[in-house]
Amino acid sequence: MELELRHARIVVTISTTGSISAGAQELGLPQPSLTAQLRRIERAVGGDLFVRSRSGVTPTELGARLVPRLADLVRRADEVMAEAQAAAGGPLQLGNTEWTPPTLRDALQAALPGTPVQTRTLPPQAAVEAVQRGSLTAALVPRVPGPGGPGSGESDTGEPALGRALVVREPVWLAVPRGHRLAGRELLRADELAEVTEDHGLPWVRSSGDHWFHSVERRVLGAAAPARVLHQVNSHQEAMNWVRVTGVAALTTPSGAVPEVTLVPVAGTQRVEMVLLWRGSAVSRETLHTLVDTVRAYYCGYARSRPGYWAWMQRHPDEFRELHRYLPEPVGA
Repeated sequence: MELELRHARIVVTISTTGSISAGAQELGLPQPSLTAQLRRIERAVGGDLFVRSRSGVTPTELGARLVPRLADLVRRADEVMAEAQAAAGGPLQLGNTEWTPPTLRDALQAALPGTPVQTRTLPPQAAVEAVQRGSLTAALVPRVPGPGGPGSGESDTGEPALGRALVVREPVWLAVPRGHRLAGRELLRADELAEVTEDHGLPWVRSSGDHWFHSVERRVLGAAAPARVLHQVNSHQEAMNWVRVTGVAALTTPSGAVPEVTLVPVAGTQRVEMVLLWRGSAVSRETLHTLVDTVRAYYCGYARSRPGYWAWMQRHPDEFRELHRYLPEPVGA
């Protein structure tokens, strides 16, 4: 087997993350697949690159010599591809899930004045596949921590084609109509959800089985799933419209809510990660930093428009570690 750029990325990622399991998560690969690929690489170079242990991996003598060279190869390849694409003058095409506010595209265009920005809204898995094919430059997709889910998988050739950066971790909260008695609750426990809403006469809407949020609802509600479900939706916006117009309850991430409904925090729920995905050679490091920074700043701007959510973020900064630079300093800090 001849070494290829994708092999260099595998070795560098394992070295950077410090373990095969963490490398697999970073690359969006099943751990057995990554282990098998590393073994093939080690056979090709004629020796082990890492010493495995329960605490992670450390480079062997051979690894200590080769890993820095492979890291330099990856860096140079990314720079070449990014410069080539910039010279071609093509637009930056960003995919997003659920809905894409015009102001988000405007913010990205302002941050990248020399690059035309185009946005598309499409389901998470379709966005992942579009980035893998190259029809999208990058995509913002939701990811539920754990194996599988949007953003996982490899290309048809087995190449871990996508880079990723965590933008923010969002909680999953209860949405109720404005003025409802539950709107005054400061906090609910997940095991209270079905009981509390039934006691207060609230039926529910749930996500349809083929929508990415369906698995999140199942994890949050568990055995406490509500009995009265009026409708199954296929987007957060549809769910919020039902809450606003029909007076039902629904689960949502704060970014999926609308001002006409009230969000009630729920303790101990599943968190949803908003992840930026891109092809490893399609975007320069400078552009990536700009994308991540702009989306995080935009997210905080949205949170400020929801006083209850912004106040929660300020009181619980450890839940939003990726956004620390955008949160105000605690009083007395």
